[in-house]
Amino acid sequence: MGDCEPTLVNHEMEHHLVAAAQHLMLALRASTNLNIDDMSSFLSSVEAHLSTRSTPSESRGRLRRGGLLKEIEEQLRQNEMVVMSWEANQSLIWDSSLEETSEYLKAAVEIQKLVETLGCVSPIRNVKQKELLLRAQGILEIAMSRLAEELRHILVQYKEFYEPEYMSFRSVVEDVVYDESFVSIEDEATELTSHAEDGGSGTGNASAECLVSLIHPDMVPALKSIAQVMFSSKYDQEFCQAYVSIRKEALHEYLLILKMEDLTIEDTLRMDWDKMSGEIKKWAWAMRIIIRVYLASEKRLCNEVLGEFGSVNSITFVDITKASMLLFLNFGEAITMSPHQPEKLFRVLDMYEVLAELLNYIDALYSEYAGASIRIEFHDLLASLGDYARATFAEFRNRIALDRSQKPFGGGGIHPLTKYAMNYIKVLSAYRGPLNLLLCDQEVKHPEPCLGIDNEEECSSDSSCALAAQARSLVSVLESNLVEKSKLFKDGSLQHIFLMNNIHYMVQKIKDSDLRLYFGDEWIRKHIGKYQQHATSYLRTTWSCALSLLKGGGNQALGFCKPTLRERCKAFGLTFEEVYKCQTGWIIRDPQLRLDVQIATSQKVIHAYRTFLGVYSGSIGEKYIKYTADDMENYILDLFEGSAKSLPHPWKK
Repeated sequence: MGDCEPTLVNHEMEHHLVAAAQHLMLALRASTNLNIDDMSSFLSSVEAHLSTRSTPSESRGRLRRGGLLKEIEEQLRQNEMVVMSWEANQSLIWDSSLEETSEYLKAAVEIQKLVETLGCVSPIRNVKQKELLLRAQGILEIAMSRLAEELRHILVQYKEFYEPEYMSFRSVVEDVVYDESFVSIEDEATELTSHAEDGGSGTGNASAECLVSLIHPDMVPALKSIAQVMFSSKYDQEFCQAYVSIRKEALHEYLLILKMEDLTIEDTLRMDWDKMSGEIKKWAWAMRIIIRVYLASEKRLCNEVLGEFGSVNSITFVDITKASMLLFLNFGEAITMSPHQPEKLFRVLDMYEVLAELLNYIDALYSEYAGASIRIEFHDLLASLGDYARATFAEFRNRIALDRSQKPFGGGGIHPLTKYAMNYIKVLSAYRGPLNLLLCDQEVKHPEPCLGIDNEEECSSDSSCALAAQARSLVSVLESNLVEKSKLFKDGSLQHIFLMNNIHYMVQKIKDSDLRLYFGDEWIRKHIGKYQQHATSYLRTTWSCALSLLKGGGNQALGFCKPTLRERCKAFGLTFEEVYKCQTGWIIRDPQLRLDVQIATSQKVIHAYRTFLGVYSGSIGEKYIKYTADDMENYILDLFEGSAKSLPHPWKK
C-alpha cells in the first residue's frame, strides 16, 4: 500500500498540467466563440476545482473510514451522467460547443481519478468500495471507447491532401528514348545541359523540405487532448491502434493518388522493359514526394500529437509508414535482381540519385531505434543500386566489344552500334556526378589519355575524372570493333567509306557535346585527320586505275597511236560507269561530308579527264567520247546517295 502514494502524487500533478493545457488549447481553437473574459473565467474555475481536490494521503484515510465513499459515489454519478448522455447522442462531441467538449474531457479525467482512488487500497474488503470501483471502471471504458471513436472521426473527417504537382522534379531520361536492339536507333539530338548543370541530381531547385497539413490545423489540439486523456487513463494502446490504423490508410490512399502499385518482387521481375521503365520513373517521382513532403509532414503531426510521450511517438510513426516504405524498398530490390541490361542503366542511375538525395531525410525521419531497420534497408538498397549500376556499365562495355557481325553493313553507312554507343556515352555525361562516384575505383580497360583541351582550365577537372577515362576507353573499344567490321567489306574503297562515316559521326558527337571536355581538342583533331585520311584513301583506291588511263597522252614519240587513245577513253568511261553504278548505292548521310568527298572526287578525277580531253579529243574523235567532263561532274553529285543507279548512254553523234 506504501507504493500507491508516489503514483497518486504523480497522477495528481499530471492531471493539473493536462487539464490546464487541454482546456487552453480548446479555448484558443474556438476563439471566435469565446471572448477573453469567458476564457479567464473558465480557466479560473478549472484551477479552483483542481486546488480543492484532496491529497492522496487524506483520501486514503477517509476511504478507510468510509467517509469518502459517499462523496465518490456522488462524483461518479455526476460524471457518469455526462458520459452516458453522449451514448444516446448520435452527434460527435467535437462537433459540439467548447463547453460540452471540455465537460466531457473533464468528466473522463475525474472518473480516472476516482478509479485510482478506489483502487488505492488493496486488498479491497469494502463491498461498496468494490462496487463503485467496478462501476467507475465500466464508465471509464465507455468514455475511452467514445474518445477513440471521436479520434477516428477527426482523423477521417479533417484529413487533408495536397496535389502531387506540389513538387516538381526533372529526369533526363524522360527526354531520351533508345532502342538498344542495334537495329533502329533514333539519332535525335538530346538537350542534357540542364541536367548536367544540376550535377546530375535531377532535382532542380527543390532542395528544401516541404511541409503540408495532413490534418486541418484547427483539429490538432483536439487530437492532442484526446491523447493526453487516453494516455493518462492507461488507454495508450487503444489510442495508438486507432491513430495508426487511420493514418496508415491515409498514406495508402495517397500512394494510390500517386498511382503507385503494390507490386511484389515477382511482379516486377515479370515486367517487360517498357513497363518497368515507366514504373521506375513513377517510383523516383513518388519517392521524392513521399519522403520529403508527406512523411516529413506525418512526422511533424506525430510530434505535435504524441511528442510528450517519449518513444511512443517514433514507434507510432514507424508503424504508420513501414508498410509503404517496404513497397518502395521491395521495388528497388527487385530492380537489382533483374538482368544487367545496358538499357536499364539510366533509369537505375535515376533511382540511385533519388535515394542518395533522400538519404539524409530518411536518416532524420527514422533516427530513433524504432526506425533503425528501415534506415538500414535504405542504405543497403543504395549500395545495391550502386553495384547494379557498375555491373550494368560493364555489360555495356562488353556489348560494344563483343558485338560481332556476319556480314558488312549495307552501303558503308553509320553502323547501328556506332549510333547506339555514342548516344549512350553522350547521355552518360549527364550523370557524371553519380558515375564519377561509382566508377572511381574501377579499372580502366584500354586506357586512352586525354590529348588536351585548348582551354586548360576546362581540361584540368573534367578530363581527369573517372567517367572521362571510362568514356575514352569505351570509344577506343568501339573504334577497334569498327575496324574489324570494316574488314567484312570485300571492296577496299567501301572499307574506307565505312570507317570515314563512322569516325566522322564519333567526332561530331564528341565535338558538339560535353564529351569534348572528356576527350580533348587534340583527340578531336587527331580523329578528324583519321576520317580525312580515309577519304583520301578512298579516292586513291577507287580512282587510281581509272586515272592511270588518262596519263601519258597520245604522243607518237611515246609510242601511242590514235586507236590506243580511243581505247583508253572508252575504258575510262566504262570504269566510271562501274563506279557510278556501285557507289550511288553507297551512303554518306552527313550532307557536308558527302559534298566534301564529291568535290574532292571532282577535283581529282574530273580535272584529269577534262585535261585529257582538252589535249586529245581531236585525236580521239568526238563520236568516240561517250561522256563530257561536265556530264561526269554532274554524275559525281549522284554518288553516296544510298540508291544505286545506272548511267544513261549519251553517245555523241
